[in-house]
Amino acid sequence: MSNRFLRWVETWIEENIPPGANPDIESHEARAARLTEQLFAEAAAANFSSFETEEERERVTPRVLAAVADSTDFDIDAYHLKSQLAMENEDGD
Repeated sequence: MSNRFLRWVETWIEENIPPGANPDIESHEARAARLTEQLFAEAAAANFSSFETEEERERVTPRVLAAVADSTDFDIDAYHLKSQLAMENEDGD
């Protein structure tokens, strides 16, 4: 088990798969398969060994699918507005 690789995967998922951003053009499974292959290609470019990545493939694939299937809506504009209001009010809420 490569904890270093799994931490990298978690960061990659957070940066590349925003919640609720799945267009209806492709299924969750097809998008997850495409993004999994992209993840492993970028892992090779990041100098992870093929032994490291292949060992973790069965753990990574469900994580990518779960991230793709997450339908949580995140309103970035509301987040920015709340952050600005909290800074103006200096209450942190």
